[in-house]
Amino acid sequence: MNLKFIKKNIFPFVKVISTVLITSAIGLESWNIYAVLTNSNVPSSLNPIFWIERFALTCHFIEGIIAAFYAPSIKKIPIQYAIYTFFVGTIGLLELFDRDDASTS
Repeated sequence: MNLKFIKKNIFPFVKVISTVLITSAIGLESWNIYAVLTNSNVPSSLNPIFWIERFALTCHFIEGIIAAFYAPSIKKIPIQYAIYTFFVGTIGLLELFDRDDASTS
């Protein structure tokens, strides 16, 4: 398996899965905030899932910030690429730092 095969076949699949999972994590965290504000109970069995989703959201947020700062140097719109990287994760950064894409822009 070479890098071109991975980029062509694996990246699109991971992008879709990552977008779905991050969107679900945002929804889960919204539900948790709503439950706290309305004094509702959230099942305690979901606590490990809440910690995992918070860790993932934090990591993706940091990746989005990195993308926003680096995007202008290769003539990309910072906020647009930050949001894209937030949802797709590390793959967005890999695409941003890819020398082939930077030289063709």
